[in-house]
Amino acid sequence: MRSTSPSYRGHRYPVEVISQCVWLYFRFPLSFREVEELMLQRGVIVSYETVRRWCVKFGQAYANGLRRRRPRPGEKWHLDEVFVRINGEPKYLWRAVDQDGNVLDILVQNRRDTAAAKRFFRRLMKKTRAVPRLVVTDKLRSYGAAHREVMPSVEHRSHKGLNNRAENSHQPTRQRERAMKGFRSVGAAQRFLSAFSGISTHFRPHRHLLAAPDHRAEMTIRFAIWDHVTGAVGVAATA
Repeated sequence: MRSTSPSYRGHRYPVEVISQCVWLYFRFPLSFREVEELMLQRGVIVSYETVRRWCVKFGQAYANGLRRRRPRPGEKWHLDEVFVRINGEPKYLWRAVDQDGNVLDILVQNRRDTAAAKRFFRRLMKKTRAVPRLVVTDKLRSYGAAHREVMPSVEHRSHKGLNNRAENSHQPTRQRERAMKGFRSVGAAQRFLSAFSGISTHFRPHRHLLAAPDHRAEMTIRFAIWDHVTGAVGVAATA
């Protein structure tokens, strides 16, 4: 696949430092100041504000690069919405994952009505460029109405017990939400979660299904993909 790594022109820090900071922030529940401290321990002096700018500029680009290297989404999609409080106001985070747990898309919206469901369905199909065989949701009636209008040929199963895949996918988001003490705005939440869902998921293989040697081998492959996406291939590691 042709490399589409972002441009680092004008940045005085090497790519391996930038990609390391972005990886630390999106992979682990760390603040920008904590990333600054970890890099200082490695002998790299970089301010937390610089780390923040790198995450804003490169986080989504890295996530997009990882998504382009994934196989086509599975034929069974799980959709769910969860309540989040942003700057004191109630919002809803809509999420879709396939049967393998890969996050297909997320969308922060003000409501959980039929219009919001239809908007998410259309965005999801446009982004994935695919139509599933089966959609699994909880019993929110908005899903049924949106399904009948947007994707009537797709089988729809509405049962809370069948949708654990999507509900479990919210757990890393909840963890980061607590670590960040909430999101400040809808735009900031959408930007962070869009990048987070692409990067964090890449480094979360199904650990409970893999023996230790298989897990290490899989992670080695995923780190190699990360190096290709960020453009760090062939660059010597910092001391």
